[in-house]
Amino acid sequence: MSLPDDVVEYLESHPKAAAVVIEAVRARMERGATTRAMLEAAGFRLTEDGRSWARSVLKPLTEEQKAEVQRRHELITAGRWEEI
Repeated sequence: MSLPDDVVEYLESHPKAAAVVIEAVRARMERGATTRAMLEAAGFRLTEDGRSWARSVLKPLTEEQKAEVQRRHELITAGRWEEI
């Protein structure tokens, strides 16, 4: 496995780098499990075929889209979201 230089530098500065990696991977796994649980609770039936299809047609968010999602999240959590 290879890692970007900035990640290597970050990990080298931590005496327990393995713990940092484990925590990050587990957090990502938990987010995935939470997302799956939420979708299933909303009535979506998740199958491997469905996940394969979604991966083939859905593209990752652009940096601009991610920034907009973050902006909207901040407005909603601050109680300042107004429907357009």
